[in-house]
Amino acid sequence: MVEARADHVGSLLRPPLLLEARAAHAAGSLDAAGLKAAEDAAVREVVRLQEDAGCPVVTDGELRRESFQSELTAAVDGVEGVSIDAWLWGDWHSEELGDKTIARPGQMAVVRPLERRRSLAAEEFAFLRAVTGRVAKITLPSPSLFANLWVPERSREAYPSFDDFMADVVSILQHEVRELRRLGCGYVQLDAPHYPLLVDPKWRAFYEARGWTADSWLSYGIEADNAVIDAAPELTFGFHLCRGNQDSRWLVEGGYDEIARPVFGGVHAQRLLLEYDDERSGSFDPLRLVPDDKLVVLGLITTKTARLEDADVLVHRIREAAEVIDLERLAVGTQCGFSTSVVGNDLGVEDERRKLALMADTAERVWS
Repeated sequence: MVEARADHVGSLLRPPLLLEARAAHAAGSLDAAGLKAAEDAAVREVVRLQEDAGCPVVTDGELRRESFQSELTAAVDGVEGVSIDAWLWGDWHSEELGDKTIARPGQMAVVRPLERRRSLAAEEFAFLRAVTGRVAKITLPSPSLFANLWVPERSREAYPSFDDFMADVVSILQHEVRELRRLGCGYVQLDAPHYPLLVDPKWRAFYEARGWTADSWLSYGIEADNAVIDAAPELTFGFHLCRGNQDSRWLVEGGYDEIARPVFGGVHAQRLLLEYDDERSGSFDPLRLVPDDKLVVLGLITTKTARLEDADVLVHRIREAAEVIDLERLAVGTQCGFSTSVVGNDLGVEDERRKLALMADTAERVWS
């Protein structure tokens, strides 16, 4: 069981040289070996950054991915029409930067039975393990994030029903966590930002238009999550929930109250990484519903702006949460990743380092 008191969500800003290498590879002027060399160098760099900041849990920053969830379609054949907008679409909000709407790609759909070509994250872990002695965390997407790839008029030939498609998605992720376990990984995080979308009427209507009530969709999704988690029970699993994080913008606002009971109580993960960086996140009251065998990582440090939080305020907020849930079942972290896709948030690498160091220092101050 991973018991770290400081735990960032996972993604880190892509260095400019890596972005240039990705662009060159896409243009055909850099081969696969050249891109991998650039990725390896970038991962070594962000590992050093995390270690220097004092992070007890280290990731590879998801630097090899287009987006936190993109590896399913990158590693598996059978889906057409997936561009980066497949991971970015929606109505995004920011008081400072202004709102932004990205349309859902119209041709995006699973059209053939899914066929795994390579691992999603096992190779990421193998390299990460070789370059750090800290706890190495790997992130994977929650299976129901891919529900909208099943489009009845285009997908039924490959998968007669939605359940058939989701069974294959779950099977692929189960295979991945078993492979990670075989390689010696001890900590896997499932990212499920789509569940908090259900607190917003517009997004709830989107799911309900597909034939699901909010309650039935949560139940279905959590059952799929647990099938993945239970495939490797020896691992520590984290489970991340937020309200959208892209280009320093967000999708929805509202507390966890409406989804806390089924998610906090139902998911089999041992660590819940929850967004709590501003008033959009609601109060700590829903934490009363967290079972005794789970630890909550309070995402008090925002990744959306360069503003550095006040250390005393962070300590105060942790103490405030400890009035609802025992202090020994709490940790501190970031509200989300710094770069959930190649489109990073509006801050710099030095801002990222300072925030990670503040996270680690705060954990040391509260729990040492």
